[in-house]
Amino acid sequence: MSSEGYKQVLVIRTDLEMGRGKVAVQVAHAAVSAANLAKRSRPNWYKSWISGGQAKVAVRISSLDELIQLRDGAAGTDIPYYLIEDRGLTQVQPGTITCLGLGPAPSHMIDHLTRDLKLL
Repeated sequence: MSSEGYKQVLVIRTDLEMGRGKVAVQVAHAAVSAANLAKRSRPNWYKSWISGGQAKVAVRISSLDELIQLRDGAAGTDIPYYLIEDRGLTQVQPGTITCLGLGPAPSHMIDHLTRDLKLL
């Protein structure tokens, strides 16, 4: 395994004005889903991330368009990503895209996409 740092970035839409609990759950969905994808598609990255302490960063984005642009940026790389669509049982309509999980992946790759985003 590489000595390079690995992390996961979880991107939440703030324009939906979800409650704190709802945000926490959406971020959890994104973290688990993206990690499971990475475990299958990038097992060495996943193992390095697990052994390195599972670094995670939560950031905010202000619109669906920005989130989709970020997802499209990730799609052009090797970074595993997972877009979360809510079932609509509580605060948002069914199918609302709430969150994006990026990685785990090498930190420098994720930073290239997310360095300008503000912490949640």
